Amino acid sequence: MPRVYVSIGSNTEREHHVRAAVAALDARFAPVRLSAVYETQAVGFDGDPFFNLVAGFDTELELDAVVDALRDIEIRSGRVRTEKRYGPRTLDIDVLTYGDLICDGEPVEVPRSEITRQAYVLLPLAEVAPRAQHPLLGATYQDLVARLHLDTAGMRRVDFAARAAEAS
Repeated sequence: MPRVYVSIGSNTEREHHVRAAVAALDARFAPVRLSAVYETQAVGFDGDPFFNLVAGFDTELELDAVVDALRDIEIRSGRVRTEKRYGPRTLDIDVLTYGDLICDGEPVEVPRSEITRQAYVLLPLAEVAPRAQHPLLGATYQDLVARLHLDTAGMRRVDFAARAAEAS
């Protein structure tokens, strides 16, 4: 059964959508392992900051079915896909890896190239899977954090537990 890692991001009603995404993933794929939540600046456009995290789970579903399940969660959050690659998002859930599968774009690219280009993807991935190996590079995610020195400026860890207590 493959282990799947997905990135989760939102910059529109972000706390609500991140919590709803985690609940939906847990309902569909439990148990789900989560990284901490990080606040990061928008990349590729001027916009509100994002909340980002990584979730990992095991599934018997084929990659196509996982992608369909994630898109359904996005749609239920109000996500409308447009041709614009960068822009505000109620919810963005992307497959980062699917076991050790290497797939060049259909139905999605795995491993996702953002793993080695964006700190908001690699740092939380290394947090939930420090010793897992990148399917193409063979290096662990923990080693990639040390080796790549990605830009973490403007990235900060968010204490979701404290935020939930404040909202009560």
